[in-house]
Amino acid sequence: MKKEEQSYLYLILFHVAIGIMVYVLPFTAKLYGYSIFLFGIYFVVKTQNRNHQSLMVAAYITGSEVLLRMTGGNISYEFSKYGVMIFLFIGMYYSGLSKGATPYWIFLLLLVPSIVLSTFVLDFDNNVRKTIAFYMSGPVCLALASLYTYRRKIALEQMNSILLSMGLPIISCMVYLTLYTPNVRDVITSTQSNFETSGGYGPNQVATFLGLGMFIFFSRVILESPTKFMLLTNLIIALNISYRGMLTFSRGGMITGFIMIVLLLLFLYFKSNYRGKVKLNYIIVFVTLAMMATWGYTSFQTGGLIDKRYANKDAKGRVKESQLTGREDIARSEIDMFFKNPIFGVGVGKGVEIRALEIGSDVQSHDEITRMLAEHGTLGILGLLILFFTPLVLYLENKFNMFMLCFVTFWFLTINHAAMRTAAPAFVYSLSLLNVQLGSPNRVKKEE
Repeated sequence: MKKEEQSYLYLILFHVAIGIMVYVLPFTAKLYGYSIFLFGIYFVVKTQNRNHQSLMVAAYITGSEVLLRMTGGNISYEFSKYGVMIFLFIGMYYSGLSKGATPYWIFLLLLVPSIVLSTFVLDFDNNVRKTIAFYMSGPVCLALASLYTYRRKIALEQMNSILLSMGLPIISCMVYLTLYTPNVRDVITSTQSNFETSGGYGPNQVATFLGLGMFIFFSRVILESPTKFMLLTNLIIALNISYRGMLTFSRGGMITGFIMIVLLLLFLYFKSNYRGKVKLNYIIVFVTLAMMATWGYTSFQTGGLIDKRYANKDAKGRVKESQLTGREDIARSEIDMFFKNPIFGVGVGKGVEIRALEIGSDVQSHDEITRMLAEHGTLGILGLLILFFTPLVLYLENKFNMFMLCFVTFWFLTINHAAMRTAAPAFVYSLSLLNVQLGSPNRVKKEE
């Protein structure tokens, strides 16, 4: 076994061991969560962020968020978003702000009026500071991460390392879920999202991370598997993550991950020469067959219920009335709020209070787009337009960034079904703004 293969195997096995330890000895979740922060500080300060180590630590924090939430290992429930911001602030200290990131300063300013409004309109029974922090931590994390990444040059090798940093703790999560629900047939009895196969945590968020992990390791199958051993290792990990993701019975995250894989393959196919296309044809056929086998196995294990879930049917095969499990009613109420308050919106966090009064449900929004409309009004629309079009404009400058469309797609689809509850959509979005370059990290750094 080559040294490179050996190092990679040890890295994978270490994170498999973390998943086992967190399940067998629950108190180790806290040790794991705190050590990420402490060792991360040491790593970035020692290297002085010479090769964007702050991005690698922020990526690792992002990837570990759901595992730490479901096991109580985080410093606080929302800490991962703040952790990403802390490390990118440290990165800015050593490497400076990105030049020309004006769109994201404007985005931050557009958030201010509704934040001020909320201090006057929120019910005094609520903790105003915590309510604002809950809803604003995601958008602010996105803006601050973007201020660091905007047009910053980075080598493709470094980008793959950042993605691996995000994917490694997802392996630990996959192992934990496997131990948490060893016999899936005992707990899957319907086509509803399943908490038992999601580690007792929200299936929507778990599937989001597993879908992201599926994409990361399939991308490594294509781009970072120089030997048969590494190809096989990455494929086994990708298929296992896919299997556990489908078992959550939450569709949004897995469909998003699949679309990202398709976009990456399409990009590579159209950018490749004849020999590259022939090689990609083999990879596409191989990956397709592997995915079909995984789906077939999942269908067998769930007694065909997974097929009905993705066909929007109940356990008896009847088509469900709602395509979005009732989320369309929340979205509709938020659009109504926008039309009644089109300029500044109703204020941050006020949407839940209004919904509780009008329709008797205080459920939180799953759609960040309609939430921005309702709570930020026209300023929210302007903010969303900035977020959507800025990376597309940057793509015209650097059409080599093969991940850009994948990352923007992940952000856009994720905020449509899981809002910005986690750091993942914010951080992954910011990666779309990087100026990815061919060549070694040292050469790219010299060009800066």
